[in-house]
Amino acid sequence: MSRSGAFCPRCGDEIPDHERERPSVAGQHDPDSVLCDACYFEEFDLVDAPDRIEVRVCAQCGAVHRGNRWVDVGAEDYTDIAVDEVSEALGVHVDAQSVAWQVAPEQVDKNTIRMHAEFSGVIRETPVTEEVVVPVKISRQTCTRCGKIAGGSYASTVQVRADERTPTDEEAERAKEIAHEVVDAMEATGDRDAFVTEISEPEAGVNIKVSTNKIGMKVARQITTELGGTFTDNETLVTEDTDGNEVYRVTYAIRLPRYRPGEVIDPEDGDGPVLVRSVQGNLKGTRLATGDSFEASFKDENAPDARRLGTDADAERTTLVAVEDERAVQVLDPETYESKTIPRPDYLDTDADEVPVLKHREGLHVLPDES
Repeated sequence: MSRSGAFCPRCGDEIPDHERERPSVAGQHDPDSVLCDACYFEEFDLVDAPDRIEVRVCAQCGAVHRGNRWVDVGAEDYTDIAVDEVSEALGVHVDAQSVAWQVAPEQVDKNTIRMHAEFSGVIRETPVTEEVVVPVKISRQTCTRCGKIAGGSYASTVQVRADERTPTDEEAERAKEIAHEVVDAMEATGDRDAFVTEISEPEAGVNIKVSTNKIGMKVARQITTELGGTFTDNETLVTEDTDGNEVYRVTYAIRLPRYRPGEVIDPEDGDGPVLVRSVQGNLKGTRLATGDSFEASFKDENAPDARRLGTDADAERTTLVAVEDERAVQVLDPETYESKTIPRPDYLDTDADEVPVLKHREGLHVLPDES
């Protein structure tokens, strides 16, 4: 057998040529490479594993505490979390090649998972395997976000009211949906400070408490963009933070429009009733007598003073008896079945057998046939 003339500093045996000093895979000198294979493997550990791992998990939302913050990991159960934590904690010898490993979780009890990890690799052209067992302790706590929610923490309130009326159930529900949609969108970007603290419904409307003033502003803008109306904001000093900065709570007071799309109103300007079409910005609608467009003037701000006559949902279909001329048609009164002459708006289909009409205190008017 060829001899290298080198001796193992630990056992004193001569090191064969094929066991001569080898550089590490990383390209750096390995101080243990001067040892013979027998001594090298006697001290060798393929895997560096902790004796125990504790995972802090929020019992409410499932977030995991990592470093100095809580992280939403989206794991299906705590076993998935344990696998991830053990995977990050295990270290493999830098000189190992062709490393493969698998892990098998063992649920000991609801708070303990024993992770069996088996590794294989090649060191000094020698296949090696090693198995480690790492107990994972699940520590259930409350994350900062859930603690704030439980404590009723909030920074702003969105108050939803309506001008000279009470918001409808549909408006109230949509306002609440918008608040949750805004929060969900911010949560999706990783913002754990985004949440709805509380929603209450006094007789006058809806109050929505949210975690930050930024969210309150977004919710107020979205509600008024979609449902119409305007909002104002009012700041109230509540405290100072640890740096001496003033901390304010902001109330966003929303005033929904006086009228809603689908309402029939009489501005009492001599041109007859109006079917409200839009309340975004100022009120826009259609004159029922002619079909002409109507828009609230600047002096009326968002809406004119008007009498409510009904809604398009109150309309009933009745027979179109005859077209008298360009301005008048005859229809059957849906209550008395008498033939009555009423205004002919330009949106009326003269070939129709039936038309929707609204009977109100001012008489009968044909509504646009949305069907």
